[in-house]
Amino acid sequence: MAKFRYQLQSILDIKQKLEEQEKISFSLAAAKLQEEQLLLQQLMIQKSGYDKQSKKLLEGTIDLLAISTCRKAIETMKTRIRTQMLEVHKAEKQLEAVRQRLNAIRIERKTYEKLREKKFEEFKQELLYEEKKEVDELVSYTYHQNEK
Repeated sequence: MAKFRYQLQSILDIKQKLEEQEKISFSLAAAKLQEEQLLLQQLMIQKSGYDKQSKKLLEGTIDLLAISTCRKAIETMKTRIRTQMLEVHKAEKQLEAVRQRLNAIRIERKTYEKLREKKFEEFKQELLYEEKKEVDELVSYTYHQNEK
């Protein structure tokens, strides 16, 4: 019995490996985004703490040095938050770029898999045709043998 051999199997294997690598890249980019978002959240919580501290300092006896230090800390936190927002945005863009590459590679792999399935169906039809041909020849031979 004939064995099915797909001529483009090596290319399909490469496409599958590329897809696996891209999945890893995607998960790393997603983890990086999550890390950046977590850092942003921590900075916002820290700024909120400074805001509360600033309000408390304004309520009781006024300590100008403490108020000034707290306001500088708030301004520093605002700057760090803006910078972190840019990092989050950059990580989101990176994740989207990796997602697009992954989708493109997936489409290519699926195309090669569909080609493989089509070739396999053709192979099965060819085997079926050959089998029918052999049966017909056998029936024809037996029929002619019985006539003699």
